[in-house]
Amino acid sequence: MKPRAGNGPSMFLRMLVRASVVRRGRASAALVAVVVAAATATTMLNLYTDVGAKLHREFRSYGANIVVAGRDRQALPPGTLATIDRTLAGRGIAVPFAYAVARRSDDSSIIAAGTDFAKVQRLNRWWAVTGWPSAPNQALLGKRAAAVLSPTGAPFDLSFSGKTLHLASAGTLTTGAAEDSRVYLSLPEFEAWTNLQPSTVEIAAAGSAEEVGAVIQNLRQSLPDLQVQPVRQIVEAEGRVLGKTQSSLLAAAALIVLTAMLCVLSTLTGWVLDRRRDFAIMKAIGASERLIAGFFAAEAAALGAVGAVIGYLIGIGVAAWIGRVDFHSAVTPRFSVLPVVFIGSIAVALLASLLPMALLRRVQPAMILRGE
Repeated sequence: MKPRAGNGPSMFLRMLVRASVVRRGRASAALVAVVVAAATATTMLNLYTDVGAKLHREFRSYGANIVVAGRDRQALPPGTLATIDRTLAGRGIAVPFAYAVARRSDDSSIIAAGTDFAKVQRLNRWWAVTGWPSAPNQALLGKRAAAVLSPTGAPFDLSFSGKTLHLASAGTLTTGAAEDSRVYLSLPEFEAWTNLQPSTVEIAAAGSAEEVGAVIQNLRQSLPDLQVQPVRQIVEAEGRVLGKTQSSLLAAAALIVLTAMLCVLSTLTGWVLDRRRDFAIMKAIGASERLIAGFFAAEAAALGAVGAVIGYLIGIGVAAWIGRVDFHSAVTPRFSVLPVVFIGSIAVALLASLLPMALLRRVQPAMILRGE
């Protein structure tokens, strides 16, 4: 009796399920390979989209990437800081600095600086500070400055233009650079003492190298009388690290996906060799080459689809773990990655099935059924 047309799809599905159940060892090996590839791709793509922001944030903790200064160290015009803040539009932080050559009690000179301590703590989180000033007439002493001004922590005096300021040490600063030889005061206290205005603004602008470059150009247009320069070491290092990190992620993902594809190819080839008799029977009872190839491709696509879903779930978990361990922050799951991983996994499985399908076309029912 001729089967009803409606039985076709259900029969096809039952054949797919039975093929996977009967030879579940081969199916499991292929599925694991696809899951590994999908999980790797998901992890790398999630990290790739987040790693830029994470690295930018990490580099911002290493200080400024732009410096705005008055020509010949002259004081900045009024409104400079407001102009910089408008240009940044919340995508960065700008910290003013004012400098003066003060005199110690023995008439030797030392550099005194005025700044906004709250902003400095956000800008230079890498500074090693034992205690920040929190009251009037407190200063932050560089390590070398503390050794000559207040080795025992006792109060000390600084003079500038005939005005003496009595100060106490709130803590010491260690950077290994010029900051170790300076005395830092709050900017209002510094201005009242010296009557000097800030001459430098250090800026940590967020964004890629291109976005930071655009900020620099905008600042140069807005502040034509001032020097606006990038901190080359920070900008160039950030660009190199970001480029190498993203390239490494893509290369690792491509290598693992290629390895998984070879594993799927090997597994599907063995699957075909194990089932030569089944396919010979299908050909003997009238199944066309197209039907058999479609059946095998459907098996491969089903493996790819199931592996993609499982791998995606594993991948977002691995990406979140890497984010916590390496960046100390969560990596947001990117649902836009799922279609890419889903289609890519099916494509990998189908590409791996091309050689096994070529072997299927060579199956001769008479020879296989005779045991040859």
